[in-house]
Amino acid sequence: MNPTSATETVEPSAADPTRRPRRRPRRADVLAIGAYVLLGVFVCLNYWVDVQHRVSSHLPTDHSWFEWLFQHGAYSVRHLENPLFSARQNAPDGVNMMANTSLLGMTIPLAPVTLLFGPQVTYALYLGGALAATAATSYWMLSRHLVRSRAAAFVGGAFLGFAPGVVHHANGQPNFVSNFLLPVIVARVLRLGRPGRWRRDGVVLGLLVAYQIFINEEMLLLTALACLVVVLAYVVQRPRAARERAGGFLAALGLGGGIALALTAYPIWWQFNGPQSYRGLQGGVFHNWGEDLMAFVTFARDTVAGDEAVEKTIGLTEQNTWFGWPLVLVTIAALVLLWRRSLAARIAGVLVVVFTVAAIGPKVRFDGVETDVDGPWAYIPDDVPLVEMMMPTRLALVVTAAVGVLLALAWDAAARYGRSPVPAPRVPGDDTDPTGGAEAGRAPARRRWVRPVGYAAVALAVLPLFPRPLPAQHVDPPPRFITAGGWRPYVPQGRTLVPVPIPSNVHGLPTLRWSALTGHEFPVPGGYFIGPNENGEGVFGAPNRPTSTLVYATMDSGEVPALTEENRRQAVEDLRFWKASVVVLGAHPREAVLRDLMTGLLGPAQRVDDVWLWDVRPLVG
Repeated sequence: MNPTSATETVEPSAADPTRRPRRRPRRADVLAIGAYVLLGVFVCLNYWVDVQHRVSSHLPTDHSWFEWLFQHGAYSVRHLENPLFSARQNAPDGVNMMANTSLLGMTIPLAPVTLLFGPQVTYALYLGGALAATAATSYWMLSRHLVRSRAAAFVGGAFLGFAPGVVHHANGQPNFVSNFLLPVIVARVLRLGRPGRWRRDGVVLGLLVAYQIFINEEMLLLTALACLVVVLAYVVQRPRAARERAGGFLAALGLGGGIALALTAYPIWWQFNGPQSYRGLQGGVFHNWGEDLMAFVTFARDTVAGDEAVEKTIGLTEQNTWFGWPLVLVTIAALVLLWRRSLAARIAGVLVVVFTVAAIGPKVRFDGVETDVDGPWAYIPDDVPLVEMMMPTRLALVVTAAVGVLLALAWDAAARYGRSPVPAPRVPGDDTDPTGGAEAGRAPARRRWVRPVGYAAVALAVLPLFPRPLPAQHVDPPPRFITAGGWRPYVPQGRTLVPVPIPSNVHGLPTLRWSALTGHEFPVPGGYFIGPNENGEGVFGAPNRPTSTLVYATMDSGEVPALTEENRRQAVEDLRFWKASVVVLGAHPREAVLRDLMTGLLGPAQRVDDVWLWDVRPLVG
């Protein structure tokens, strides 16, 4: 039996003293990273066809929101403003950026790129880069800590970076593909407790955690939960080793937690107590988003084997699993074959079971039908801190990570089958002879088919999941009046430009981009964000005012309602609340009816360049 565990040996060079550490990257490492970069470019190919005028066709508003966020980072750097808050959206109240998916850890460092090339280019570059970087750090973690075969690490890294659930989020949600720090964080957690290293390990972990908070707090929480399960599973299976390392582990963990808290205390305070902060979401809207059991064996929409029609049946939430039935079968087979010989495989199996159950949600769903069977979230109150903002289905992303590890372990086991265990180092976590017990160090000839069969099984399971380029749609540029600066004489300092339709979480995608593509030079009312309602609960977008409600209703019906003096009085009050100086209507599918509506409320419009304009300064004072 091998006493070495997955948390005790962390580098191949440490496992075999005769091996000299390489100063230069192996050719395999360079090829792996290069392949990931090419795949990242391929996934974003439809954006690069016309990067200035393409957005996600699945989540166009989310795409525009993140373009706006990249511009927010650039604006904060350029004007030396507090990046935790923005007054350029939801005027005059603003937006608490820490209480939204602000991605500050990347929008600020990438500010020079945004200032030089614009947020559209930054978005496309970052999206592909984040996918590739996540695959690369996963490859590093697997090749340095879990497997010896570079091919095994490549397969596992590719899956972890480009899994169906990850690519699904790439449709407008780059914060959920920005997972490149998570494999490093997991590796650091597994290293805690090494004799004489607790200070350095704690400091490094604390710095990584602090930075991840500014990239995606939800994914950090999922990683923390996964690490907790890993540690508990290790303690159960290696109680003696766990006791020996407990002191150093806890000391390093405490030091890391203290450093992370010290570095992020003010931003976290701002998130929950700063301007426009909120407590939970109104009605706990996310709690019903559980994973359909059929989703696990279904091919995802954005893969070569996927069928978009199936999405209409069971795709009522995010596609966080959608592994396809071949991968499910291979995962089960890998667990059965590796269970006795690999501690890492057993821990990965525990993660699969625990987080599959946890992802079900309050009610079990099967093939698009919500059954009467209670899921685990039926017993969790909506107002539990931290948990209140989580979607059950996103817990399945931990299952994705565990499956990626199992794929790497399975490929590695096949690669080592029949080979002499001497002098190669033992893989951390193996309990038995990696050769499968062949006394002579070589498998009998009749068993040499195991290796190619193992390779083929893994390949056939993952090849149908090869991603397609993300679907994209054309979006018109802002009016020339906006991009050429024609608005400047009409919007003095401290006043706002009111675009029609007013940006919201449902309407106003083009007008939200006006702000993003002009460098946030003018503030706008409304927007796409989460902010507090009158009870302090989080709601999507700004609370509708009478005029915005009237605008949205007119867009939906296609007809101008009978307007009253009360409607006109409310319009003036709303414009005064927004600190408006000008109302602007550009080209829009509902342009004619919206122009008639605003004319009925504010009087005749001016045609200035390529927009209709209402100078409302005489009305609002």
